[in-house]
Amino acid sequence: MALPVTDESLWFRRFHPRPEAEVSLVCLPHAGGAASFYFPISELLPPTVEALAVQYPGRQDRRHDTPIENIHEMAREIFEALTPLTAHRPIALFGHSMGASVGFELARLLEGELGTVPVALFASGRPAPSHHRSLDIHRRDDAGLIAELQLVSGTDSRILGDAELLRLALPAIRSDYKAAETYEYRPGARLRCDIVGLAGDSDIRVRAPEMAGWREHTAGSFRLEVFSGGHFYLGEQKAAVAGVITDTLRAATARPRRTID
Repeated sequence: MALPVTDESLWFRRFHPRPEAEVSLVCLPHAGGAASFYFPISELLPPTVEALAVQYPGRQDRRHDTPIENIHEMAREIFEALTPLTAHRPIALFGHSMGASVGFELARLLEGELGTVPVALFASGRPAPSHHRSLDIHRRDDAGLIAELQLVSGTDSRILGDAELLRLALPAIRSDYKAAETYEYRPGARLRCDIVGLAGDSDIRVRAPEMAGWREHTAGSFRLEVFSGGHFYLGEQKAAVAGVITDTLRAATARPRRTID
């Protein structure tokens, strides 16, 4: 019998179910990325943390769904799907590149509309919202878009080497780049949750001051973790990243859970 289609089954992938976990870590992919990008991180997390990897529409098993070309709309859709899960255990957020912007807006919705303060927001490889800039990559032709993917090595090499797979993937990739590059930061109250910035030391797309700017967006604590590697340092540093996540969440869950009255 087929499982019922629910908001959760549409949006979240549990690669390593941990029903006794103390924290749910919502993992938000980069432009052109899919939930499977976070499989290695999910595998390395301890039993106390369960990863919920977000599957954006327009890729893999959601390839027939229309991609979303707006960060605020994306965050809203994920928020609606995530809301029922917030009653079960605390939520932390991890977003890489475009996913960091989605995570920031998702954290705003959780705090502003539910009064739920995430345990932490991990913002990886993305300038702070107030430092947003666009290279208009989404306006390039297919060759220009593919050149960018090759430059930052952000797409599975099997896809880049397979013309048919690339043809199928490009519309969603372009839509994601449009969402990321047309994102508009809206000034407002600072987040209450702690923010951990993560970056590769040779990332050609994100400069250190832009990452440090995340400090401006929280009334909680901020720290920046720098790893060896480029924009997709996570591929080589997954064990170290999983360690930062684990240590941060262990310390945070030892404190009383924060809410907004």
